[in-house]
Amino acid sequence: MSSFDLTGKVALVTGTSRGLGQYFARALARAGADIAMTSRDADKLGAFRSEIEGLGRRTFSVALDVRDHASIQAAVAEVERQAGQIDILVNNAGCNIRKPALEVTWEDWNTILDTNLRGTFFVSQAVVRGMIERGYGRIINVGSVTCVAGYAGLAPYGASRGGVKQLTMSLADDWGRHGVTVNCLAPGWFKTAQNAVMYEDPTWVEYLCDRIPVKRPGRPDDLDGAVVFLASEESRYVTGQTLLVDGGISTGATRATVQKKS
Repeated sequence: MSSFDLTGKVALVTGTSRGLGQYFARALARAGADIAMTSRDADKLGAFRSEIEGLGRRTFSVALDVRDHASIQAAVAEVERQAGQIDILVNNAGCNIRKPALEVTWEDWNTILDTNLRGTFFVSQAVVRGMIERGYGRIINVGSVTCVAGYAGLAPYGASRGGVKQLTMSLADDWGRHGVTVNCLAPGWFKTAQNAVMYEDPTWVEYLCDRIPVKRPGRPDDLDGAVVFLASEESRYVTGQTLLVDGGISTGATRATVQKKS
């Protein structure tokens, strides 16, 4: 369908040096978008930039630290200088520190919230100014299943992702009148660099899969359709929403256990 075609659009995807950020960027590029990619160290983006250019897309790479306001302002200005405009923003940059709640330090809390929540807001604020001028924009905030569910050992992370969900609704209300939609894409349990060590434990993987209705963790390409949809004209009347791509785990963590007992 032509309304899913992103040809001529420029997508800024934060945190594209590894992980899901690269998958989001790749999916948008395959749909036709040119890609602005960021990392705190732009030199790490060389190989991925070559891959996206191999798809026939323009690429732009800039250094961006989402915890530094001056870095955000400079990076967005540089992308706009090189690309002309930013039509799509994917706020993907994030971090996590797994600890029992009693062991979380002040510094841990600040690192996670500054990256996942404050960074998402101020990158959006910097990018949306140009979107408002043009009367068009798609902002996709990356959350997680922890937007709607709590997990032990993830207190500050869950707080940050719950905040992203609430922030998404507020920004959608603020900017909808200007032709800008704001939505949250919330993956479930996907294997990434942040959590790869957990997937080395077969007992834990079995436990996880037992709680997911479709009986497997997510694969990166499970997110392709969702990110392209939210970036495209097909989502023009969708804003302020959280789209969970989680295999159904958010339907209830005790589902499999209850079924076994019955």
